[in-house]
Amino acid sequence: MPFNCEKTPATGSRGMVVTNHPLASGAAMEVLLSGGNAIDAAVAALFTLTVVEPMMVGVLGGGILHIRTADGRHHIIDALSTAPASAHDRMFAPVNADSNGRSLPNARETISRRNAVGAAAVATPGALAGWCMALQDFGSQSLARVMAPAIRFAGDGFMVTPYLADCISDLAADLAEDKGLAALFLPGNKVAPAGHHLVQQNYARTLHTIAAEGPAALYGGALGADVAAHIQAAGGYVTMQDLRDYRPVSRAAIHGSYRGYAIIGPPPPASSGVHIAQMLAILEGYDMKGMGFGSADSCHLIAEAMRIAFADRAVATADPAFVKAPVARLISADYASQRRASIDLAQSQDWRAGVVADRESADTTHVTVADAHGNIVSATQTINGLFGACVQIPGTGMIANNYMLNFDPRPGLALSIAPGKRVFTSMAPMMVAREGRVTAALGLPGGLRIFPSALQAIINLIDHGMTPQQAVEAPRIWTEGGVLELEPAISDAVAGELARRGHVIARVNRIAGGMGAIVFDDSGGMTGAACWRADGTPVAMAGGLARAGVRFTLS
Repeated sequence: MPFNCEKTPATGSRGMVVTNHPLASGAAMEVLLSGGNAIDAAVAALFTLTVVEPMMVGVLGGGILHIRTADGRHHIIDALSTAPASAHDRMFAPVNADSNGRSLPNARETISRRNAVGAAAVATPGALAGWCMALQDFGSQSLARVMAPAIRFAGDGFMVTPYLADCISDLAADLAEDKGLAALFLPGNKVAPAGHHLVQQNYARTLHTIAAEGPAALYGGALGADVAAHIQAAGGYVTMQDLRDYRPVSRAAIHGSYRGYAIIGPPPPASSGVHIAQMLAILEGYDMKGMGFGSADSCHLIAEAMRIAFADRAVATADPAFVKAPVARLISADYASQRRASIDLAQSQDWRAGVVADRESADTTHVTVADAHGNIVSATQTINGLFGACVQIPGTGMIANNYMLNFDPRPGLALSIAPGKRVFTSMAPMMVAREGRVTAALGLPGGLRIFPSALQAIINLIDHGMTPQQAVEAPRIWTEGGVLELEPAISDAVAGELARRGHVIARVNRIAGGMGAIVFDDSGGMTGAACWRADGTPVAMAGGLARAGVRFTLS
């Protein structure tokens, strides 16, 4: 199926950066050019994104970093937010029906939106702790050095992009309820337009404090005291003790396989490593290449694999300290064969979970970085919803997350709220390898649509032989159950055939967010690609220092 790519890739041999904002990509490359490694550069990009993509990511958010060090080892840093110690499974009142008594499709909707907007929606943040842990364990430059670009952009300002302006417009009513956010993003009670010069002096001072004091500034210091005081005064649950007690967790990566490639991603509470490996194990039994990209058969099979994965995810993928996920079973060939045997190529189905466990928002960002030494970072981070809880901590410029929205507000379920429980996530900072060599690293924002979109990019690369740019920009499909979403480039003929097979079709302009990928070739070259769905920008490094022993002399 033909489609047009809107962006062009970047190629290099000494380093590659792909982020969802050009200034963040530039900040990361600045660090690489100064001698830093991929971990230094990724952390620099993340801090810069808190300034230039404030609707998506912040130090009061959370996320996952997937780091592949030059020695070939994979490290997962789980810096996801946790429910406060005073949280409980009946703290929100679920909305089960609309005013006419009809059942609502979104099980996480609550009365007064208390789990989405306002202080009660804020979970204990993990982002800052995770970034500093990555830098300390695997970086080569100081925290102050990698934060310098972010501090510069906060204090000197930057130009609002059309993407940011649109996000402000979408959330204007909620932003207007917070004095600090309204002053920043709604000057003169109007949406800050594209081209507006946005300066964040309070946040620049906060970043200076973090650069000087490290994560202790938040997890026990004065910044933490400001956060706890404001959240509690506004009816939230996060306390100073919650901040002091927070720790990021190092986890072992999930290793699946597909057609001779290793598929490597994060374990629970992330869904991606387990369920991408699960879906690929199911699809490996079909000739996806022979069916062709975007065909009715391939779309049908991918949709059925998604539905199977989501059915299992609902009962099995959560914080492993609370719910023991049957990971080995989910990604096994035997289980894939069992599930595959029930797929009907001519008819869509409703799927139930096939495993039993022992008792998400679309507003995220992603960074992919590689250096010349073999270090690779794929990191997905978020404050969850657009502008998080729409709460800014006065005087600090920090925007609080609304991660409590990720929990199921109903009690007694795998994803229900519990004190100290980590949020589950669809984040998919993935890597693909063959014979021990990474061939691709990728990820994207997009809530529940993240890991199914990452799955499709992996299939695009392996089965369909797409270029990196084609793989990230190719039209996507998504379904969790009742409705099959199709992007516009999926043909009407394919949509009609899928409808005949029982799929309820919904046309949508965009599925998930801007994907960033780096693909590595056998000669050591790197190609970075970012898709049309966000402000993604690849920046490449080539060339390098002079040959050893070369001297320049005047004749």
